[in-house]
Amino acid sequence: MRSRSRVITPFGATSNGDDVIGGVDLGGRRAVVTGGASGIGAETARALAAAGAEVVLAVRDLRAGNETAKYIAAKTGNANVRAAELELTDRASVNRFAAAWEGPLHILVNNAGIMALPSLHRTREGWELQFATNHLGHFQLALGLHSALAAAQGARIVSLSSYGHALSPIVFDDIQFERRAYDPWLAYGQSKTANVLFAVEAAKRWADDAITANAVMPGAVRTNLLRHQLEDITPEVQATFDAFPWKSVEQGAATSVLLAASPLLRGVSGRYFEDCNEAEPTTDPALQHGVRPHALNEDDAARLWHVSEAMLRSLRNGSASTASSRSTSPRPNTP
Repeated sequence: MRSRSRVITPFGATSNGDDVIGGVDLGGRRAVVTGGASGIGAETARALAAAGAEVVLAVRDLRAGNETAKYIAAKTGNANVRAAELELTDRASVNRFAAAWEGPLHILVNNAGIMALPSLHRTREGWELQFATNHLGHFQLALGLHSALAAAQGARIVSLSSYGHALSPIVFDDIQFERRAYDPWLAYGQSKTANVLFAVEAAKRWADDAITANAVMPGAVRTNLLRHQLEDITPEVQATFDAFPWKSVEQGAATSVLLAASPLLRGVSGRYFEDCNEAEPTTDPALQHGVRPHALNEDDAARLWHVSEAMLRSLRNGSASTASSRSTSPRPNTP
């Protein structure tokens, strides 16, 4: 990987979204935030709207999205906030969203996601659900919005990853868990590595379009993303959970907002940030921070891009993945 200076800002783990873009005027800028109906996505959208951006909440549940949009508009005084339907695991839904977009798009925050589903779930194409939701749906969305991003002349893509990327690289010979036993955290880790690798490759491919792309770790925040970990929890584990030093939602959104809109990050691309600063590479398994080398591997980033394109292309050609003949498990709710 090319040697370059680490990006350090005046902000940190306790900063919030308003802090990191204080005084920034986003009037005339347009943003899409996936999973914007609740949690970090809703707070990211609120901060961008408060700075004057036109914001679209791309959501599965349109009713919930509309309620959040109304709340943000009332809270910020910005009437240019609305919701639009987007189901990341439905290729037709992603295509409809992209096709309906008109004009330039300045900010795309790929925020929606699911985490550590206890049992294996597949899309109707046979794709493992965490990979399909967290990576492939956002990949298709970014491709569909590419011309709008290029038209903005300086667009930014923010790809939400996680420290969970440390749990697994992309297992290219069995992405869909067809031959190995399913593990919730390995599947999640693989999808979060994919989020970083997408930013690495998009930064290279779309540099001539003045599009930057970066990945972020928002930090530990108590949101609906944790719902599967809270099922059947024991009192002892609950006590440990409650004592954990969680970030607030406002603090969790800060790194996304920073990458999406701060002048400090103009021209910065293909990197991984946590606590509002570029993370340091590490291979120490004892550290629950930093970025693992496998998530920044440029060869893997290019390979994943090609694999992802091939998966989407197979649908256009009337086929699906090799797992398409398998039965599809019930799909859980996603943000």
